[in-house]
Amino acid sequence: MKLLRRGELGYETPLAEIDGTLYDASPIGDFDPSFWATGGAQQLKKLAEKGRLTPVKIDDNVRYGSPVARASAVICIGQNYAAHAAESGAEPPQSPIVFLKTPNTIAGPNDIVTIARGSQKTDWEVELGIIIGSAASYCDSVEEAAQHIGGYVLANDLSERAFQLEISGGQWSKGKCSPGYMPLGPWIVSADEFDPEDARLRSWVNGEPRQDSRTADMIFNCAEIVHDLSQYMQLEPGDVISTGTPQGVAVSGRFPYLKSGDVVEVEIEGLGRQRQTYRAWEE
Repeated sequence: MKLLRRGELGYETPLAEIDGTLYDASPIGDFDPSFWATGGAQQLKKLAEKGRLTPVKIDDNVRYGSPVARASAVICIGQNYAAHAAESGAEPPQSPIVFLKTPNTIAGPNDIVTIARGSQKTDWEVELGIIIGSAASYCDSVEEAAQHIGGYVLANDLSERAFQLEISGGQWSKGKCSPGYMPLGPWIVSADEFDPEDARLRSWVNGEPRQDSRTADMIFNCAEIVHDLSQYMQLEPGDVISTGTPQGVAVSGRFPYLKSGDVVEVEIEGLGRQRQTYRAWEE
């Protein structure tokens, strides 16, 4: 099942694609924390099986909104691919590196991105995102942790590297929290229909290839990340966890940082593709 939201900002309609048919998911409500907490995905499947959902057709030109509505937390994992850690000048971590983004970083997958005021080092990062399906706290095993994953989503963990690394005060979130710096979507795929263990993820800038890797190269896999985080925080339904990016980003020194007019595309097989145009804050 795919969960998606289409429409203008603030007026998105929740939709569910089940067995190739697109339905209006409004009877269950938007894809916010309460949707996940009350088993909304399972309810949608049951309603579809009973013929109680309305099929819809959406024009291709209608905007894709973030498939996540009103997340309470956006939690990110740093340097989770060994090659990316190396290009950042760091050793692979022994345990997951954690930082936070604010919920207002979430944007639609193809929305225009406004580069942060004063930014000279905005960077792209294609990432696999986890959607928490049920509250997770002190998971006793990796297997238990996996049961709390509701779905997966394509993410672009945009970063301002000077804010993150040069004037950070020793933490990363300053470089991660500019509004719109976390495009998500175009859809969430339910956990039972996506294998996160070996999916290809790629990025391009102005049509030129940048990243090309597979999730099999992650140091900590998705269930291990959820298990680890649950020892230190309670993960809530609808929370987003972004699991790290592979090598091929601008901080490596091999590519220029983003500037006004640039176009970034990111993709994970099975989770769709994003395309953002970037503009300067002054514009």
